[in-house]
Amino acid sequence: MTTHIEQQLYSREILDVGVISLRPIHLDKDIDTIYKWITNPHAKYWGMLTSTKEEVYEAYYEIEKNPHHHTYIGMLDNEPIFLMERYKASEDIIGKHYHAHLNDYGMHILVAPVKQRIPKFTWHVFSTIINYFFSLPYVERVVVEPDVHNTKIHILNKKAGFVYQHEIKLASKIAALAFCTRETYKKALIKLTEK
Repeated sequence: MTTHIEQQLYSREILDVGVISLRPIHLDKDIDTIYKWITNPHAKYWGMLTSTKEEVYEAYYEIEKNPHHHTYIGMLDNEPIFLMERYKASEDIIGKHYHAHLNDYGMHILVAPVKQRIPKFTWHVFSTIINYFFSLPYVERVVVEPDVHNTKIHILNKKAGFVYQHEIKLASKIAALAFCTRETYKKALIKLTEK
């Protein structure tokens, strides 16, 4: 528990939910949890349903060796609840599909299956992640490239103010390219409070 607190990168307390926080991945300690999450049927868009634990470990070991791509575990109080990757778009394959700005950063998010339903839980996780991105002074735009069929993530993206551009063909999917800036996020939050 002390390790998580010491390594915590960002946290946000949400009334009636708890404290959602981010910490770096500890691959040796987290591999069982990550493996369980990404081979669960709800994670089909993660593209690793049939992977072995060794393959998952190797994939995340490679990510952690990359200075432009990092993985984080999201916690609710002291319980792991989501996986998040942050990458520099200009140094990623996505940068070959549009004119990537130096301060564009992409993300991938996987929320664990919930043990107990919490109203608006996924939105609380999602908005905490966007808040984290925009707490970093070097991030100007957040880039996403979800599978075009992943309707749940499209709903969250649009709710947060992501502006969809066009579809792109990646190795494992047809993706929808979308961007969010501090301004579009702020406008989206204002719109939500007005409802």
